[in-house]
Amino acid sequence: MNLQASSVHAIGGAPMVAPRTRFQRHLVRAKAEPSEKSVEIMRKFSEQYARRSGTYFCVDKGVTSVVIKGLADHKDSLGAPLCPCRHYDDKAAEASQGFWNCPCVPMRERKECHCMLFLTPDNDFAGDEQTISLEEIKESTGKM
Repeated sequence: MNLQASSVHAIGGAPMVAPRTRFQRHLVRAKAEPSEKSVEIMRKFSEQYARRSGTYFCVDKGVTSVVIKGLADHKDSLGAPLCPCRHYDDKAAEASQGFWNCPCVPMRERKECHCMLFLTPDNDFAGDEQTISLEEIKESTGKM
């Protein structure tokens, strides 16, 4: 049986956490906050991709800020900008597969962004901007 670090098994009624694999023991854990460098990288990427894809940020820049910060966190902790708006049983495995790395396959193929980072002009939540400043991100997410 292949046990995951997050697997919990009951033995004699008491829950027991399965041992971690060698890979999971060496996985770098996320810091409390992503690095400013990664936030800036993901901010620039998001602006460029919005322009290239003809999409716009959410009218509520707080949504845009949280998603960019989540992408930066995953870039720091996983080495890839895994979509922060989905649940994964194994984030490292998902990041290595690439399907949900931003821009994810649904975004690239159909312009469908689950995170509401890249919105088509006909979306009710789409704003009219394709830029966001680092200061706006800090201000929107500073109290989180």
